[in-house]
Amino acid sequence: MLLIDDIPTNKIGPLRYRVGKVFPFGATLREDDSVNFSVYSKEATGCTLVLFHHGQKKPWIKIPFPEEYRIGNVYTMLVYGINVETTEYGYIFDGPYEPEKGLLYDKSRVLLDPYAKSISGRTVWGKKHREDEQFVHRGQIVDEDFTWGGDKPLEIPVEKLVIYEMHVRSFTQNKNSNVRHRGTYAGVMEKIPYLKELGINCVELMPVFEFDEFDNSREVGGKRLYNYWGYSTVGFFAPKAGYAASAPLGMEGYEFKHMIKEFHKNGIEVVLDVVFNHTAEGNENGPYISYRGIDNRTYYLLTPEGYYYNFSGCGNTMNCNNPIVRHMVLDCLRYWVTAYHVDGFRFDLASILSRDKDGAPMMNPPLLNNIANDVVLGKSLLIAEAWDAGGLYQVGDFHHWGERWAEWNGKYRDCIRKFIKGGEEQAPEIIRRISDSKDLYGEGGFESSVNFVCCHDGFTLYDLVSYNDKHNEANGERNQDGCKCALGGSRF
Repeated sequence: MLLIDDIPTNKIGPLRYRVGKVFPFGATLREDDSVNFSVYSKEATGCTLVLFHHGQKKPWIKIPFPEEYRIGNVYTMLVYGINVETTEYGYIFDGPYEPEKGLLYDKSRVLLDPYAKSISGRTVWGKKHREDEQFVHRGQIVDEDFTWGGDKPLEIPVEKLVIYEMHVRSFTQNKNSNVRHRGTYAGVMEKIPYLKELGINCVELMPVFEFDEFDNSREVGGKRLYNYWGYSTVGFFAPKAGYAASAPLGMEGYEFKHMIKEFHKNGIEVVLDVVFNHTAEGNENGPYISYRGIDNRTYYLLTPEGYYYNFSGCGNTMNCNNPIVRHMVLDCLRYWVTAYHVDGFRFDLASILSRDKDGAPMMNPPLLNNIANDVVLGKSLLIAEAWDAGGLYQVGDFHHWGERWAEWNGKYRDCIRKFIKGGEEQAPEIIRRISDSKDLYGEGGFESSVNFVCCHDGFTLYDLVSYNDKHNEANGERNQDGCKCALGGSRF
């Protein structure tokens, strides 16, 4: 049955369109093959939908949102006749440019949809675009259809988890991995039997949300260094395309889902390392990608002068307890649980998620409370890295809400590493650490402690017992990255 609300009322070129649906945000393919576009901006004075043919530098059509298509602070439009397999999209926002007030609108820029489920521009790892291509990251419209065959998150009790932290590319990139598609989700699938032999039952994937490996990229000694680890998110709803063997065909989402399905078949959970504390847009000198030009004062923590607070150490800090940002984070987590069947999340620099609009720590941060008590996330594993780069250290004092939140036990890590190096003075503390850290989490609170010795931060165990001080000159940062002790590390 055709509804009145589904009949297009306007026409531009070969496309027809009408006012859309506010929810869900993003670009949503509907059963009648129309696409619903919905995007939030509180302070913009206008918005234009921009459509590209795949890989083309210039758009083939621009559709300004009529004023009646703005509902509250949401611009929404239904467009009919789009070939989703060959279309990329973005938005242009008009509004005031007053940096001292934190307003950075620029109608010469095409911006990425914050809710884009697939992002073009980095489908092949390490393939650089021309310097004059300003709009590298474009949204793509996806069909969420996938045959799960009864699969669901495994819900293994937290006290039984043996977690293996993994970098998707590094895990199989070496030719000795003997996989067909090295450095990809497909390659990881081939190594599942090996992981089972290790005795692990959970993999924690270092960031797999879309990021730009050329962010802060440089040549050192004739070698190209990349933003390899990915702790600088471009899009929170899209899997990293450069990690997919099938990405040039637009199949990165399918490949990622297939990997999770195979993990679950083998009794292994999948936890994602998520970075909501900052984005790839950096500080005042950073690039326009998305949030900065859509609603800068909503998405970021700003000083009274319009500069970025930098509690992340990466140039900006997301305004996580703003209601709009809070809902975006929840939408993101729900999406990965429902559309991708992930089992849980490890939150990078999670203490930032407890800061208010001025950067001050909150007693009862609404975002952390909402995540802990969300109906969709009710069985998901929640792990906090309970500190940030602004000095807020909350190990043993994170906001648990009935033991819903677990923590990376940084005190366990530091104690064990010092003891391994010959620090016999650690003996009294090491007893507390290996007996469930009751001084931190209390009786019965052992489920809150995620014990680890090595992770992506700091020396490997091999380096730990080989050097007295860190020496990371090879990355071209003159050994200034990380802390000055042997426990320090770098994110590049």
